[in-house]
Amino acid sequence: MSRIIFLVLILFSAINAEETLGSFVKEKKEIIALKKDLNKFYTQKEKEYQKRKKELDSLLQKVKNEKAEIQRIYERNQGVLKDIKGEVVSKTSKIYNTMKPKIAASIFDSMIEEGKIEDVFDIILKIKEKKVTLIMKFLSVKNASIITEKLKNYQVDDGKEG
Repeated sequence: MSRIIFLVLILFSAINAEETLGSFVKEKKEIIALKKDLNKFYTQKEKEYQKRKKELDSLLQKVKNEKAEIQRIYERNQGVLKDIKGEVVSKTSKIYNTMKPKIAASIFDSMIEEGKIEDVFDIILKIKEKKVTLIMKFLSVKNASIITEKLKNYQVDDGKEG
């Protein structure tokens, strides 16, 4: 009798162990399937990421190229603007070189009163020294001192740069 009970217990344990083993196998299969799904999902997301990264890199490169092109255009325009200003100042200085000093001085006085001291100074830098000396005689004392100070500072700055 004890053998029968013992055999029943062993049989019951074997059946129970088989069920437990079966559930472990089932769980292992589910885990493997889940792992495959996760790997597939990760691979898909990685491909999407790489694709988006390439798109962003190409957009970034395009922005850099356009920025460089804008900078080139800006520099070219600045050069053209300087040439235009230089040409205007050059033509203006030719006019003032032929003008009577008293008339040029009265025009300069008016321009300085209007706050165009830099324009006057640019013209004075371009005209002949002898003409500047004659014009300075007819400028108001205040304006002549302003121009003299600017010429002094200009020569000091010019000496430092060279």
